[in-house]
Amino acid sequence: MAHPKRKHSKTRRDKRRTHYKATAPTIASCSNCGSAIRYHRVCPECGYYRGKLAVEKKVTA
Repeated sequence: MAHPKRKHSKTRRDKRRTHYKATAPTIASCSNCGSAIRYHRVCPECGYYRGKLAVEKKVTA
């Protein structure tokens, strides 16, 4: 198993970690109801995906 001979500095460690960052998801609008949705997902409001009904939504009364 590899074992470092000398301790790596905090600067060297942090320079390696600079590329690990979170990105905001891409948001689109639903073509059926206009609500905000993530790309390549079924609309949580109306259940449509790419203009077709994908999930039948239950009606709460």
